[in-house]
Amino acid sequence: MRFDEAYSGNVFIMSHPNFDESEAVIYGMPMDFTASFRPGSRFGPARIREVSIGLEEYSPYLDRHLEDVKFYDAGDIPLPFGNPGRSLDMIEEFVEKIIAAGKFPLGLGGEHLVSWPIFKVLHRKYPDVAVIHIDAHTDLREEYEGEPLSHSTPIRKACELLGPENVYSFGIRSGMREEFQYAKDVGMYLAKFDVVEPLKEVLPKLSGRDVYVTIDIDVLDPAHAPGTGTAEAGGITSKELLEAITLIANANVNVVGADLVEVAPAYDPTEQTQIAASKFVREMLLGWVK
Repeated sequence: MRFDEAYSGNVFIMSHPNFDESEAVIYGMPMDFTASFRPGSRFGPARIREVSIGLEEYSPYLDRHLEDVKFYDAGDIPLPFGNPGRSLDMIEEFVEKIIAAGKFPLGLGGEHLVSWPIFKVLHRKYPDVAVIHIDAHTDLREEYEGEPLSHSTPIRKACELLGPENVYSFGIRSGMREEFQYAKDVGMYLAKFDVVEPLKEVLPKLSGRDVYVTIDIDVLDPAHAPGTGTAEAGGITSKELLEAITLIANANVNVVGADLVEVAPAYDPTEQTQIAASKFVREMLLGWVK
């Protein structure tokens, strides 16, 4: 897929028509091949774009307008259905091009495994990069039922690549006992249940650092985001996630990329999950693209 190819589908509201003139690139990763419960997140990127038409272009949270950021919607990477290995390679190649062009990559998933190749690209570009991981689940397994390429494993892979001291998890409320023990044993930062207050504690420690942010929509309580593959009771509100995005925007960190994953539209006929996700994308663009 070339950046100069016209994307025939819907684009995120106020997407800039020219890749070269853009500061950021939105791209979709329509992959849910390793979903362990309910598949369907491969349809998330397209639907997040479609419902963005209902957004106001102005953010009262950040006092910025989408016209203040030039971003290009590259559409979905044409991943080969059912082939996770090749799909991950294609994501890595695609993001490598975005980074080489000096653009801010903002990915839409898709299952959470899609973050793994992005971690690899960012680590090559920014060897000391830190990851802020906002999620209901630890994602610290080595494998799921014998398969190391699983949406249950990307944060374990990040720890092994970047060093566990450079991975910070927030909102976690689900995982195997062994995963929580692993985090403890290796000295990884893992905040259970909450996001905003732990972020306030951690962000000053990341001052001046390059940071990548990965957000799994299931960090929200199912009351706020039922449209996801592995919904988990006891989560945060949409308001708290918006506050977290604003906190990161106002912190002295250099956000070098981000993704929002695991939106599965079929499980939310009310569209509240997709609508919330599109609003989070707006805030990520306005707050994190400098």
